[in-house]
Amino acid sequence: MTQKSLIRYALIAALLLVLPLVLQNFGNAWVRIADMALLYVLLALGLNIVVGYAGLLDLGYVAFFAIGAYSYGLLNSPHLTETFAWLAAAYPTGMHTPIWLVLILGAGLAGIFGVLLGAPTLRLRGDYLAIVTLGFGEIIRVFLNNLDNPVNITNGPKGIGQIDSLQFFGINIGKKMVLGGIEFASVSLYYYLFLALVLFSILISHRLEQSRIGRAWMAIREDEIAAKAMGINTRNLKLTAFGMGATFGGVSGAMFASFQGFISPESFSLMESVMIVAMVVLGGIGHLPGVILGAVLLSALPEVLRYVAGPLQTMTDGRLDASILRQLLIALAMVTIMLMRPRGLWPSPEHGKSLANAPKA
Repeated sequence: MTQKSLIRYALIAALLLVLPLVLQNFGNAWVRIADMALLYVLLALGLNIVVGYAGLLDLGYVAFFAIGAYSYGLLNSPHLTETFAWLAAAYPTGMHTPIWLVLILGAGLAGIFGVLLGAPTLRLRGDYLAIVTLGFGEIIRVFLNNLDNPVNITNGPKGIGQIDSLQFFGINIGKKMVLGGIEFASVSLYYYLFLALVLFSILISHRLEQSRIGRAWMAIREDEIAAKAMGINTRNLKLTAFGMGATFGGVSGAMFASFQGFISPESFSLMESVMIVAMVVLGGIGHLPGVILGAVLLSALPEVLRYVAGPLQTMTDGRLDASILRQLLIALAMVTIMLMRPRGLWPSPEHGKSLANAPKA
């Protein structure tokens, strides 16, 4: 690594560490936007394993996000103890499951569901695979919406509230903290936690990309028949991709539940899955820097456009709804970017090399 690279990475690290402290001065709402952007980066990195590396179009990825969120919410809220008397007797002070156990459970459960989704879709490709995974995501959302009768497990459309914030070694990051005379708001503490998870996920994704498994995934993405002819076990590798990507979604969901303190089925709609797929495609499918860029832009852009949609609504005397106008502006921005950069904002330098070096007729 050259000296210029070291200086560049050091500057980026310093900027990321100082960012929440600077945003705090403009209000915690801006830090929350940064927190949600990091969560979406984590989701996009997980989906990139399935879509970017293995080439499997998954439109039900938000289901794993929901599984992780409800795993954390049910084990760290009063809902189950209020519903089941035997749990209330076993946990008189409430269920406050350690974060390490919840993370392992949420990631593992999401990974198992990922494999269960992948198993019946091994022979499907393209649009057919997308439709089946889309259906899976909707099935999970409908289940969460209706599992409040006859036994109230998920509390249905009313959602689960009073969810515990994260605690590490007795430190509650749901409360502000003062270190060295500097006040860190709760949203800033969550920012550093999410940043650490994102950096760890980037490391895992990069190592996977360079490994034999990653190269095999890319071979399947380019030509599954040729990969199978070369002796690659496409069945096991597809299941591994689904399971690994779902694990990222489960961890993201657990973090989302602890951060929000409230979850409901409405947070895990089809639109969320579409948005995560758009982040991967818009940024640069299969390219880690591009996926991160796409996730940050598409997660922060709707919030920033709130300040644009409001004045435009006022100019039209309220005839245009601000939320619809915001969606219109996002769609126009996405269409413009894809027309100008069809391979994504930051595509992999490897993409298109074969076409560029091909002999001309």
